[in-house]
Amino acid sequence: MTPSPSGNAEPDRAGRPGPKVDVLIESTQWEALPSAEAVVLAAIAGAAKARPVQINGAEVSVLLCDDAAIAALNARWRGHEGPTNVLSFPTPHGEPDSCGVDRPTPLGDIAIAYETTAREAADHGKALPDHLAHLAIHAFLHLLGYDHQTEDEAERMERLERNILAEIGIPDPYDG
Repeated sequence: MTPSPSGNAEPDRAGRPGPKVDVLIESTQWEALPSAEAVVLAAIAGAAKARPVQINGAEVSVLLCDDAAIAALNARWRGHEGPTNVLSFPTPHGEPDSCGVDRPTPLGDIAIAYETTAREAADHGKALPDHLAHLAIHAFLHLLGYDHQTEDEAERMERLERNILAEIGIPDPYDG
């Protein structure tokens, strides 16, 4: 397990600082994509710039793992068997820290599995870095409270994903 350096997303259009992003590359399979950490950081920075909500001083943790690790998380936290491409775990927001210490506000955690992500990218003729960026953005939006349980929610979230991806130069993943 190799911890990677963290990154801070650039300020948004209103000058608000982006979240602090910590990336942990747990699976050596991600070595097949040496730019994985940079892709995740750029994707979340792009999503943070476009966000309609304020997240000053926020913190996000991203785990780049394998199918076995994400399958265990999927079973434990969602009750679903087998791997999935990405999971997001928003942090419940309670009372502010009463210690008077200025600490980042955790938005939550994201886990992305290499094998499923790579297989999906290949199956759909997408570049692996583009698919990884899409999954990171998708999960980050979940941390901000977006969902796709209804058709209206799904359309809203997909539209936002398309806009963010276009801003960072990635083709529309829903096209075709």
